[in-house]
Amino acid sequence: MTVLRTGGLSLRFRPRALGVGAGAAVLAAGFGLVALGSGDYPMGPADVLRTLTGGGTLAEHFIVYELRLPRLVTALLVGAALALAGTVFQSLVRNPLGSPDILGFTQGASTGALVVVVLGGSSLALAGAAVVGGLGTGLVIYALAWRRGVHGYRLILVGIGVSAILTGVNGYLLTRAPLLDAARAVLWLTGSLDGRGWANAGPLLAVLVVLAPLVLVGCAPALRMMELGDDAASALGVPVRRLRLVLLAAAVLLVSFAAAAAGPVSFVALVAPHVARRLTRAPGPNLLPSMAVGAALLVGADLLAQRAFAGHQLPVGVVTGVIGGGYLVWLLALERRAGRL
Repeated sequence: MTVLRTGGLSLRFRPRALGVGAGAAVLAAGFGLVALGSGDYPMGPADVLRTLTGGGTLAEHFIVYELRLPRLVTALLVGAALALAGTVFQSLVRNPLGSPDILGFTQGASTGALVVVVLGGSSLALAGAAVVGGLGTGLVIYALAWRRGVHGYRLILVGIGVSAILTGVNGYLLTRAPLLDAARAVLWLTGSLDGRGWANAGPLLAVLVVLAPLVLVGCAPALRMMELGDDAASALGVPVRRLRLVLLAAAVLLVSFAAAAAGPVSFVALVAPHVARRLTRAPGPNLLPSMAVGAALLVGADLLAQRAFAGHQLPVGVVTGVIGGGYLVWLLALERRAGRL
């Protein structure tokens, strides 16, 4: 831990964690530069940078700013939002498997979107319904898990139960949708960045601008103390119940708006905090490194999804599912070999 003091102010940070966050951010920028320059109209890095700084031809300006940059910005925002939400969930429940994918919040957003698909609503209505579905699921899980407060294992068990119910509901809704709408819904449920524009990135950016400082600055020190347990945190003066409610609301909002922007992209919220923690080797939630890792992971996965098979693009959720599932199996194998499983 390094402490910088200037006048009456002091700043504490871990150099390794800062280096990991900066490295992940540079990696995300590198992936983004390649993504902006590749496609049916290839551009070199110098051409991309010139276009981003106001130069370039009219065709290059249109391709970068109207076609490729909105998709890249959406990927960066979704990756950062999911990673931040996943870190908060894992810290609150004190369980490495605490993730919106497992706790049912992602399924709730999917249910809201599928209701709109069955009713024949527009893409804008689908995004709004995903937010409503995620928030509604969060309220239901919180109410069912409440018993003189909300504790980690009770939240996990209730979330798994609600997730199972919503998975069945989503399957039923798919069978009720018209064939073409069902196909569109399946693509959305997989998680896709295809055709994303500034209208998809804007709401998520606004939510991140509000919630990220709240979590990073206002709640991070208390969140680290809450990982010691509710009793220890309360003894240190942390308002545990109120803080848990605020953090849960923030995490559910992040997940819901991320799902509205790109669909329920799987495993990013689970994997990014683990990778950041292993790289930083630092205790605590590692919020900023996790956000940078999540952004780099999703941009890299989207680049792979676009270029892995010539002439055919995969939904980014397919790539994150394969990477995340493989990482989870590898992690479980390590835990078993170490005798902790």
